Amino acid sequence: MATSKPAAPSVAVTAPPSEEILSQKMDLCLSNALVKTGLGLGTGIVLSVLLFRRRTFPVWLSTGAGLGSAYTDCQIAFNPSAVPGFTVASPPPAPSDKRS
Repeated sequence: MATSKPAAPSVAVTAPPSEEILSQKMDLCLSNALVKTGLGLGTGIVLSVLLFRRRTFPVWLSTGAGLGSAYTDCQIAFNPSAVPGFTVASPPPAPSDKRS
């Protein structure tokens, strides 16, 4: 006796709603900003203590660099066409149905 497996039901794949995509991008931007600003702050404190005799400008400079880097990444996440060299390709033309 041959047993056959039942056919798997077909499941339609739907795209997530736009609110979910926006929420994911915003979460990514906020976490990215926290991490990069924190790394910049830590780097600035270390540089301030080791190299610049406890002056505050390395702390502010590196914190600002981290925040600016996070801002740039957010711009790219929300508007990828702003990246230099990025082009939007037009769809290929549909094949014509000309019969001679």
